Amino acid sequence: MAIYYKGIFFLAASAFLGEGIEVLVNMILARELGSHGLGLYMSILPSIFLIVLLSSFELQVSISKFIAEREERYHRNILYHALTITIVFTSILFLVTAAVIPFIPVFNTYHPYIRWFVLILIPVISFTSVARGYFMGMQQMGKIAVSNFLRKIIQLGMLFILFRFFSFDAESSLLIAVGTLIGSEIVVFFYLIYSFIIQFQQLKRQPFSNINKKVVRKNLMAVSIPTTGLRLFSAVTGAIQPFIIKAALVHSGMTDALATEQFGMLMGVAVSIGFFPAFIAHSLMIVLIPAVSKTYSQKDYPTLQKMLQQVMKLTLLYGVAAVTIFYFFAPQLTSLFFKSETSAVFLQLLWPFFLFHFFIMPLQAFLIGVDLLKEAFIHIIWSTIISFALILWLGSSPEWQMNGVIIGMNTGAVLLALMHYLTICKKIGVSVLMKGVMSKATER
Repeated sequence: MAIYYKGIFFLAASAFLGEGIEVLVNMILARELGSHGLGLYMSILPSIFLIVLLSSFELQVSISKFIAEREERYHRNILYHALTITIVFTSILFLVTAAVIPFIPVFNTYHPYIRWFVLILIPVISFTSVARGYFMGMQQMGKIAVSNFLRKIIQLGMLFILFRFFSFDAESSLLIAVGTLIGSEIVVFFYLIYSFIIQFQQLKRQPFSNINKKVVRKNLMAVSIPTTGLRLFSAVTGAIQPFIIKAALVHSGMTDALATEQFGMLMGVAVSIGFFPAFIAHSLMIVLIPAVSKTYSQKDYPTLQKMLQQVMKLTLLYGVAAVTIFYFFAPQLTSLFFKSETSAVFLQLLWPFFLFHFFIMPLQAFLIGVDLLKEAFIHIIWSTIISFALILWLGSSPEWQMNGVIIGMNTGAVLLALMHYLTICKKIGVSVLMKGVMSKATER
């Protein structure tokens, strides 16, 4: 448990600094791109993240879970087979993407170089995921923390230098915004791969035992495939969400330009500010996946119940404090980006969306750790269907417009968090209110 808390501290501390830098990054982007350019930037990000997701194949999750559940003498062999799988998978994905990406219509309104910048991400993300998975499984969260911070500070530095000393037109500015994001990932790749090589050389000097290649592949695929499916569904829905929101707003009577600007204020300002405290939730998620996996493999239900209670209390504590600050200081916070009352109203109305998302991330880590990926997938499907239906229905109404969109987003987050929580309580044998435990505690 000491390693568990130490990992959370390192990740949370670095993530706090990283999120502070992210706010500065978004402030620079808002100033240099303008409201319309920021809307275009936020619209292309989900598509880029979709490529990132496919490239990672969620290996960081499957490898961290497998490493945490196995003795150290098996780690060298696990990593060897994992790298073999990664090389084959990356080669296939790179060739397929290179053939398909020129015909993907979402990139048509952007600078043509953006397509090829995204292509570079495939091998970078794939091999970085192997290193991340190993360090997560070994609870070496310091390296993960440094890599997360490094990504943000490099992006900020490149944006500041380029926009401070050079002048660009609107299209080139957008290209620079995307290029710095990808450039920061390349720097992280070199850092993690260098650290991984050093660690792997140490493993080669230690006694080791072999695991059958089929067993390793089966265990990795058993987590990677459903987790990738889960993330893929979320990424696809995230990629089409901008178009659904803007289509609903245009149908309600807004012009296309105004709908793009309002989406930019929603995602680029309100959501950027509201998700600032999510660095704690993300840190919990990274630490919990290997910790819960190892504890569950030992059938230690009392410890699982204690971990859940601690996570829920911590999330409630910082979550309520955060959304309270956002609600009462929304005008002051959003004015850092734009002098607009609209984005402040968006931030205030989205408080349930932010609060319940702080719970969703660590709860998903629990679901992965206790082998409930199928249930997590079903929950996301249902919450997304209901959320999108409300966005289209209410957002298309001239009376509701963006308020209707926000109601749909809030409803989806609340529903997803509740389904995750109730399923976990049933699995590990704890009452919903956590006032007592049920029979699982005695199953060991």
